[in-house]
Amino acid sequence: MRERSSRPPSPPPARIDDHMRPQAPDIVLLATDWQPRALIRAQLIEEGFEVVATNTWPMMRQLLRPGIKPRLAIVDLKGLEDPGGVLNDLRVLMKPDRVLVLTAIGTVARPDIERLGFHALSRPVVIQQVVRSAAKALVEPAIS
Repeated sequence: MRERSSRPPSPPPARIDDHMRPQAPDIVLLATDWQPRALIRAQLIEEGFEVVATNTWPMMRQLLRPGIKPRLAIVDLKGLEDPGGVLNDLRVLMKPDRVLVLTAIGTVARPDIERLGFHALSRPVVIQQVVRSAAKALVEPAIS
């Protein structure tokens, strides 16, 4: 007869099922000012989109990692330290037609943003205008 071990049996190795994998939100929103960020996010959620919002570029960059990229990135350039650098990084991280940029005087001119292939809106913007542009960008087929 075999002696029983005093240790409990080891649990089976952990595995991630498909239903446990992190899901990408529809939209990731970057705005340094809390009020426009909160209002835009709330309206997008009201329209049925899943939205993650942040106030810093490093955090947004983490949210754009492969495997769980959102369908759309919205970036408000107002208040960003290096808006040109953010746009250059975005060109590598996202397809340009999947980026909506809000620009203001003193950041990057709208024609320059559009030359990069991004959708652009000039501030001041009405929140509903942002929502309409986001919905339109999500309906259009992505350029491969």
